[in-house]
Amino acid sequence: MTIQSLGYIGINSTDLSQWQIYGTQVLGLQDVTDQYSSDNSLLLKMDERPFRMVIQQSKADSFGFCGWEATNQENMANTVARLAAAGVTVTNASPELTQQRCVTELVMFSDPAGNQHELYWGPVSNSKRMVSPVGVSGFVTGEMGLGHVVLPAPNFDETSAFYTDVLGFGLSDLMNIKFSDDPAELNKRLWFMHCNQRHHTIGLFEMDFPAGCVHAMIEAESVDEVGLANDRRIAQGVNLSGTLGRHTNDHMLSFYMRSPGNFDIEYGAEGRTIEDWNKFSVFESTVPSFWGHDFSVGQG
Repeated sequence: MTIQSLGYIGINSTDLSQWQIYGTQVLGLQDVTDQYSSDNSLLLKMDERPFRMVIQQSKADSFGFCGWEATNQENMANTVARLAAAGVTVTNASPELTQQRCVTELVMFSDPAGNQHELYWGPVSNSKRMVSPVGVSGFVTGEMGLGHVVLPAPNFDETSAFYTDVLGFGLSDLMNIKFSDDPAELNKRLWFMHCNQRHHTIGLFEMDFPAGCVHAMIEAESVDEVGLANDRRIAQGVNLSGTLGRHTNDHMLSFYMRSPGNFDIEYGAEGRTIEDWNKFSVFESTVPSFWGHDFSVGQG
């Protein structure tokens, strides 16, 4: 595995102040924008890394890109070579952008569904811990990275093969979803994939999503932190997208809420990790959760 983790995500915003409030007062992240050359962006910190979210000024409110961390220069070069062999255009980032991302080397590419990605190695960090403005104790990151994302993949076969065959992700589990009782409705595939011990770091959903992302997950250190985040959500008037519940696949206890980027944030704890993937059986879930996670609250 040459990609180690989801190092950071990029988000497009028409109003950075919305994300400043949401990121600090609801998610509990630290605003470190004034500590770095941000190029008209907001930077949010959640651990010892300089930042994990880059919110950039834009004409739309949407998901921007995934930043994937390679373990070292050789593994990054191997991934770039596989991308080139697959006919994917890889663009070298400018020295200025590389410095802004606080990494040693940075390239950019798109997957077959048009989702945007950055790949890097060698994070540059002063190892300062996050100081949450609302007292969050911390997040589960480290070698497992920021958390996970679920991205749209309407051309599912091509996109899923890209992640497994080119980027080297492994399949964790899968679902086939309908949104109604109509027998004529086609199943939509939802596959979850891993690149480290976290049960999944990326999910691919066989649908278009205008915001460019179905949801992004961040994992707090305890269930109490999840409850406190939900209290902050209520206090800030943020819409609930899915009630508290525990998933069948990664065992995450979480709730979902809408972000200013028009995609959801899953705020969870107690996510499942797999120490030896060779002993893990890939499976299909027929229900998303053991209990809870009523997503009808976000409809209408």
